Amino acid sequence: VMKVPPEFGVDDAALDEMVVPNDLRSVQEPEQRIMADLARHGYDSDTAFAVKLALEEAITNAVKHGNGNDPAKKVTVRYYVDPDRTVIMVRDEGNGFCPGEVPDPTTEENLERPNGRGIMLMQCYMTQVRFNETGNEVWLYKERRRRRT
Repeated sequence: VMKVPPEFGVDDAALDEMVVPNDLRSVQEPEQRIMADLARHGYDSDTAFAVKLALEEAITNAVKHGNGNDPAKKVTVRYYVDPDRTVIMVRDEGNGFCPGEVPDPTTEENLERPNGRGIMLMQCYMTQVRFNETGNEVWLYKERRRRRT
């Protein structure tokens, strides 16, 4: 089990954790809690939307690909939100994958293939995305950009 990447600047002990059944309905609860935290800390709607999209992608990957839709498995979500940053970890009980082996969805021969788009989407919307060595754990980091006044 990986701890918070040090460059995220958050103490591992500060994260909340939820373990939920492996179905798309159950995983809505941690998502709702995280979105409520973003609202409470005054994140703008664009930033909140970016986090929601990346989180939904990570959770869907965990349920469908990682845990293979197996109802006996669980999804673990750890998260931390403060006024400056959001850190989210999603872990499944699957065998993992090697992120480097996922085809680049932007090359011509892969444009018709869905694989890899989710990872690219998470990387577009978050400040940083990290995977553990096994590939069954993804860390999402979003730095809040404040409007200059």
